[in-house]
Amino acid sequence: MAVAGIAGSERPGQVTMAQAVLAAIETGEHLAVQAGTGTGKSLAYLVPAVRHAVTEHATVLISTATIALQRQLIDRDLPRLAAAVEPALGRPPVFAILKGRRNYLCLQRLRMGAPEETGETLFDPDAVSATGRQVQRLHEWAARTSTGDRDELVPGVGDLAWRQVSVSARECLGVQRCPFGTQCFAELARDEAGRADIVVTNHALLAIDLLEDFDVFPEHDVVIIDEAHDLVDRVTSVASDELSAAAVEIAARRCGRMIGEQAVLRLREAGEATERVLAEIPAGRIDVLAESLAAALRSVMDAAAGCAAEFRTSAKNNEEEPERIAARRSALAAVGEVHDAAQRLLAAFGPAIADRSAVVWLDRPADEASRLASRQVATRQVATLRVAPLHVGGLLASRLFSRRTVVLTSATLTLGGSFEPLARQWGLARSEPRSAQPAASGVPDEAGPPATAESERTAKPGPAKPGPAKPGPAAKAGPAHRPGPDQVGRPATDRSAADDPAAEHQLAWSGIDVGSPFDHPRSGILYVARHLPPPARDGLAESYLNELAELIAAAGGRTLGLFSSMRAARQAADVLRDRIEFPLLCQGDDQTSQLVSQFAADEATCLFGTLSLWQGVDVPGSSLQLVVIDRIPFPRPDDPLASARQRSVAARGGNGFMTVAATQAALLLAQGTGRLLRTMTDRGVVAILDPRLMTARYGTFLRASLPPFWTTTDPEVVRGALRRLAEHKQG
Repeated sequence: MAVAGIAGSERPGQVTMAQAVLAAIETGEHLAVQAGTGTGKSLAYLVPAVRHAVTEHATVLISTATIALQRQLIDRDLPRLAAAVEPALGRPPVFAILKGRRNYLCLQRLRMGAPEETGETLFDPDAVSATGRQVQRLHEWAARTSTGDRDELVPGVGDLAWRQVSVSARECLGVQRCPFGTQCFAELARDEAGRADIVVTNHALLAIDLLEDFDVFPEHDVVIIDEAHDLVDRVTSVASDELSAAAVEIAARRCGRMIGEQAVLRLREAGEATERVLAEIPAGRIDVLAESLAAALRSVMDAAAGCAAEFRTSAKNNEEEPERIAARRSALAAVGEVHDAAQRLLAAFGPAIADRSAVVWLDRPADEASRLASRQVATRQVATLRVAPLHVGGLLASRLFSRRTVVLTSATLTLGGSFEPLARQWGLARSEPRSAQPAASGVPDEAGPPATAESERTAKPGPAKPGPAKPGPAAKAGPAHRPGPDQVGRPATDRSAADDPAAEHQLAWSGIDVGSPFDHPRSGILYVARHLPPPARDGLAESYLNELAELIAAAGGRTLGLFSSMRAARQAADVLRDRIEFPLLCQGDDQTSQLVSQFAADEATCLFGTLSLWQGVDVPGSSLQLVVIDRIPFPRPDDPLASARQRSVAARGGNGFMTVAATQAALLLAQGTGRLLRTMTDRGVVAILDPRLMTARYGTFLRASLPPFWTTTDPEVVRGALRRLAEHKQG
């Protein structure tokens, strides 16, 4: 009925998925659904979600990774579905979108202005003037917007400009104190969400809800996570902290003359000492805490605590104007952030390396050569300490899966033919006997041998949940500062819990692949250039560039080049512009959205780029008939987070390379190859230039993660196929 109501056609995979989602909601058992492009997965989960919300007087939360999908749900899918199901349900379902406070225009900040923060544009007059023009646009937009939602401003503005008109939750005055409380865009959005049957949000705000000790969303019993392949990265990002000397200086500047001069001076001196210490530390992962760095961090933490204490003792909020209160809260927010970051950085080094739940590293500004190679804008960057959780499975298990019924879906959830690799990252994996043997194929062996599709549906880690829990505010009680995600729900050094959060929380789940409407073997070719040498570390070899040029020539342009680094993409673009007769765009030449539009508009055009293009391009039709991937996208060996995660897995007897590096590469490869077929009539080739996909032992696992294209290693065969496609389009 719902499909007919929106003038759609029924698809078997869509029906299967809808039935599985309905069963999950009714039984309380978590569900992972892989649904290929073209399945119609949004309707498949929206129909049972709307039915449950309206008939049970409940709220269902839907979380996405991208703005594009949020807009699709709110602007297209939900309005059409609401009209279609109203006769059956007796009323139209109500839906709303809710984002973090920083995403909404703050009328109070707009009126009084933001604290002066020159650190990011120091010595760069062009950046200052550009920011000023953007802020002026924001003031003009503020007079006509009805939502204050940043994503509705087109074209958008930079983060620095947006911070001039928005506030974080820590900086917010609160509805009662703010003179614009009744008009507040963020509060109006929250009120609307509180009345909705379906609330659409993003993974970042979902992560904040899990981490904080207050409820961000209205009470809800079901969570549907679309684009679930991106969940762990988004949660990890929100659960991370950073500290720089510039951040300490900003906090000191915000304090100004509102507290004692000596307290501010101590904070400023602590920041200067930190800057001197960081200047002596090489970029990269930090495993051993030097005494000089420890002293600097303790100094920042103590000085920030001293400033906060002075604010508390001198508070006269009942006598102050809103502007004064806003300035105090802005200063307290900045002071609190540097204090919590310093505290967490120190705490990360407490346990022995094998037992740590977080990793610390130093990011240093790119040198001049790297900046020029990547066409970066010349802005002042600063050395920054970062701390991130090694795993977020414990957090997700204890604060999401143990409290709500959760459905996770994406076009790419099975890696190596199994849900197990991603399920383990979510905290849903089963406890299995460990294997010390390297995994050559199948599921990476952190938790045991490969699982079959049947075992994933029957061998549950525990009994089914009796029903979704609806915890009150007390369920989120915790320390005043934000805990590390692996400190939530269990001690950081509890290694058995770290191995299997699902067993600890008795989480039942099942996985189902509803397939794809595409006939992959007839619609696409997977070509692996087995005859090429393994990829070099110092750029693309001449043989790779020649192979790429020949493929593009055979395809008549129409090529999306996905590169493992911006340096490689730029090198290929610079060389091939002199060798091919087709227009060639490279990421960084213009805004990515504009480049994609140009690429889609002209069939002969080629587009080269890196990570955001691997997952963010949707170009159906003859403009895209060749996807080229230069190398298997393993994380860099010096990637701090990935290398620390590999070490952590190895310390527990697992295969760190397969569990972390190969899994990450498989997910990116699946996303990248998925750019080729976007409609039933699309045809083309995915060409992977890295021969290791065929020659290495882990190649079996990686190939099992890709769509089932017809596969060849013969360059003549693939060039012939591309020429026939090009001639067919011309004819």
